[in-house]
Order: sequence, then C-alpha cells, then structure tokens
Amino acid sequence: MQPLAERMRPQTLDDYVGQEHLVGKGAVLRQAIESGRIPSFILWGPPGVGKTTLASIIAKTLKRPFHTLSAISAGVKDIRDTIEIAKKQKFFDTPSPILFIDEIHRFSKSQQDSLLGAVEQGIVTLIGATTENPSFEVISALLSRAQVYVLKPLERKELEHMVNIALEKDIFLKNRKVVVKEFEAMLQFSGGDGRKLYNILELVSNFQEGDTPLEITNDLVVDLLQQNIALYDKDGEQHYDIISAFIKSIRGSDPNAAVYWLARMIEGGEDIEFIARRIIISASEDIGLANPNALLMATTCLQAVRTVGWPESRIILSQTVIYLATSPKSNSAYLAISDAQNLVRETGNLPVPLHLRNAPTKLMKSLDYGKNYKYSHDYEGNFVKQQFMPDDVSGKKLFEPQANAAEEKIKQKLREQWGNEYGY
Repeated sequence: MQPLAERMRPQTLDDYVGQEHLVGKGAVLRQAIESGRIPSFILWGPPGVGKTTLASIIAKTLKRPFHTLSAISAGVKDIRDTIEIAKKQKFFDTPSPILFIDEIHRFSKSQQDSLLGAVEQGIVTLIGATTENPSFEVISALLSRAQVYVLKPLERKELEHMVNIALEKDIFLKNRKVVVKEFEAMLQFSGGDGRKLYNILELVSNFQEGDTPLEITNDLVVDLLQQNIALYDKDGEQHYDIISAFIKSIRGSDPNAAVYWLARMIEGGEDIEFIARRIIISASEDIGLANPNALLMATTCLQAVRTVGWPESRIILSQTVIYLATSPKSNSAYLAISDAQNLVRETGNLPVPLHLRNAPTKLMKSLDYGKNYKYSHDYEGNFVKQQFMPDDVSGKKLFEPQANAAEEKIKQKLREQWGNEYGY
C-alpha cells in the first residue's frame, strides 16, 4: 500500500497546496505553465513543501515526457542514458521532455557538467529541486541557464487544510472515524513539512482500534511519535543524525551500536542501496589499508543487496557492518589524498621531470624526454631508487603508514626501499 503522502499527492495546480506566490492565479510560474513555455528552473526550499509534486504537475499539465533522477543514487552514466532517451522523444519543434533532478545540490561538478549540453541545446527542460542555496551548490554555468524559484514553508492554515482533505478524501481515512481535536503537536513535529505531516497523520490513525472513534490530541501524538520516531523522520534531520551515528559506530569499532543504528535505518524505511553506499565509503575512509578486504566486502555487499532484494538483504548488510566494525582502522589513504590535493593547490602545475615524460616522437627524444628513466622490472626486486616527484616537492611525504599489522609491513617495505628519502 502506498504511503498517505503518495496517495494524497496533488495531480493539478488547483489541488496544489501552498506557494501562492509562484503558482497562485496570475503568479509568475503559473503564467509560464499556462503559456506552455517554461524555462529550465531550480526549486529551492525546505523538505516537504511540494517541489517534486510541482514538477510532476507541470509535466502532466504540459503533457510532456517526464524523467526523474535522484542525486543520491544517479551517476553520470544515468544522466547520459536519460538524455539519450530524451533525444529520441523530441521530434522537430515539439517541446522538450522534462528532466527532474531531486536534491540536485548533491550532484558533483562532473555530474552537473554532464547536464549542460542537453540544457543548452534544449534537449531537456531541467527542473532541479534543492534544500540548499543553489548559489553555493550548483555550478555557475548551469545556474546561469536556469531560473531559481524559492518555495516557502507551509503555513498553519495550509497544513490544517491538508489534514482535513486527507480525512475527507483518502480512500482509507475517509471510512474511519477520525477526528482531530488538537493540531498543535502534529504541526510542531512536522515543522512545515507536508510529507512529514502526512506520515504523522497516518501513523497516529493506524492506532485506531476497530470501529472505535479516534480523537487525535496533542498528548496522543507526542506519545505515539516518541515510540515510533524513525517511522516518520527518515527524510528529516534524524535521517542525517542516524547515518552519522552509524558511520561513527563503525569507525569506533562498536559492532553492537553499528547494528543498532543499521536497524534504526531499516525500520525507518531507509533506502538499502543508500546504506550500502555509505558502507563502501566507510570501508575506504575508516578502515583502508589496515584491512583492504573491507572495501572488497563492502562493494560485494552493494552488489548482493541489489541481487537479493528485501528482506533478506538486511542479513547481508548486518554481516558487512559487523565485519567493518570489528576490522582494524586506518585513515592513512584518506589523509594522503587530502594532503596531496592541498600540496597541488599550494604548488600549482609543477613540471613533470624529464626522465618521466613520454617520448613518442624523435623531437621529444631530442629534448631528453624519457632520458635516464630506469625501468623498475629490470632491477632486483622490481625496484630501483629514482625521483618520481617534481623537483620542487621532491622528498615530500604524503602517505604515513599507521600503527596496524598491515601497514607496519608496508612501512617496513618502504623503509627498505627508500631509506631516508621519505623518512620511513
């Protein structure tokens, strides 16, 4: 069964609640929609105020193909594949298909760059949704090609209207004897988030016993939500707090806490692939070279949960989480790449030493490209000491092995090979 928020999702602008400054009679966005000519634009506003719903309504109103991508799960390949589909849907002077990207602020620069051409050429009309200031999170080239519309938190009268409409029209709730005596607790817990409000209403209504009338009061809402907080807050602030606690428990080598927070996410309805991707990051960032098998297990976990599905995949997640939590920890790889990036920013584009340069032409060889390079496999142990860093940073140590069995072996090997060159 679909959640109440999905069942009550408006299908037309007339049913849409809130954002009168954008879609009310005569408002700027409504005029654009009614004219049939909409620009690419970004909807900026807090969670649960109707960004996704508005994009869907626009596509239905204009009768355009509608493609949706989430920045949490989509990569550059997904973007390119969707653009290719959109190209095939656009004929001659027909309007562009709409590409809706949820949480566009989470896209990397390369992901956003991959959208530019399609937006510029009119292959797609982009509608992005973000809870973050797009001036800071969206690249300037993309931002300059899109309007930004600011959505406001829903007001009390709008939230109360949503509750009353659900009780009157929802296929399940309209047949129940549910009466709202007090709104304050529901409104306070929802925080102006319409989706969260519907989650709360559905949760409370599910505790109705038989045909006994249910009166929703502040005390009832507080009591039920304190017992079931994970069920209504997976997209809110607790979503980020719980994933933070989960990762920190793995990092802190506490398998009991790690499995507990995993269970909290599972019971809260978190996307299992999101959990698996976070596990992969932890395997590299927090365990790294102390146990390289952790990354292999984490990537296998993602593949396995995709193959097996729910509910059995919870066992695979549990196994992987316990393995990571009980593994030795090291962030040496994380620190090394961070230090290397800082060094590059400080020193700029230093020239590659001549002996390391590629020399495919006679001219390059005459300029000593590749001269005196020593081929490591020609030497005992497949190693020979020579300079690989640019002159200005030669001898700069970026990788520092940490105190665990695996990296102690690495450190000993580096000490034998490089001696005092890097201070190992």
